[in-house]
Amino acid sequence: MTLYAGAKADTDDLPNGDDAYQRMKGLIETLSAYIEHYHGGALEFINFDGERLTIRMSGACRGCDLQKVTLHGWIEGTVRPFFPDVKEVIAVE
Repeated sequence: MTLYAGAKADTDDLPNGDDAYQRMKGLIETLSAYIEHYHGGALEFINFDGERLTIRMSGACRGCDLQKVTLHGWIEGTVRPFFPDVKEVIAVE
């Protein structure tokens, strides 16, 4: 999967088929791997109903002053090109 700004998202490496739940789960796992490697944090996929994505942020992300920026700026901004119908991305404890 290629993640970059300003172009259509490359979804070739996400699970095949129309199962949006599994595709979203795969995307969150990919984002988590990046965050774990480069920032010491992690994302846990909780649920996706087609419009609302729920995740848990852990590791270095917990209590970080930039948690909201990461959630809404980076994670939500990365998810939307793959899933334009997402209306809300929330983090739970």
